[in-house]
Amino acid sequence: MGLSIFAYLLLGVTGAWMFLRRQQGNSQPKWLQPFHNITGAILVALVLLLLAIGIVGTLGHYGTLGHSGHLPAGLAVVVLVLLSAGSATLISPQRFWARSFHVATNIALFVGLFWVSLSGWQVVQKYLP
Repeated sequence: MGLSIFAYLLLGVTGAWMFLRRQQGNSQPKWLQPFHNITGAILVALVLLLLAIGIVGTLGHYGTLGHSGHLPAGLAVVVLVLLSAGSATLISPQRFWARSFHVATNIALFVGLFWVSLSGWQVVQKYLP
């Protein structure tokens, strides 16, 4: 989870950097956008991996899902990450709304990551002696 949060923060920094460069009318370094895109793809992979680990671990331990608020929090984060990644692929001058949707989704993702972190900590406390 920590690596996912780090990737999210890195995406926030590089996204803000691209925004500032665009607002100032300056060109951005050639590596910045590919780095942002690759980091985003890594975040998607990490979130899907965490989803799989959570489902397998919960089913293996309890036999069913839904024992805490962590499941809806996790599913919300998965949906938000996929919406963010999907909207990122649509960003272009012709689709001016896609960038705003992408940013709004990532702001909501901040809340989702906070929620899933708190609920995950509660789940971890159940496993500790």
